[in-house]
Amino acid sequence: MTQKELVLDAIGELPDEASLEDIAARVEFLAAVQKGLDQLDRGEGIPHAEVKRQLATWLTS
Repeated sequence: MTQKELVLDAIGELPDEASLEDIAARVEFLAAVQKGLDQLDRGEGIPHAEVKRQLATWLTS
């Protein structure tokens, strides 16, 4: 599925009364998810154990 098809499908799932802000937010969300997936494909992700360690420090600060 192309990026365009993905966006069109996502917009098509929104209710007919969705605002332009709703549509923009959905597209922005999809772009962020795709960016993260691309980073993972390049091996740029953060290991789960490191995320847990960082989260623990944030929660105790």
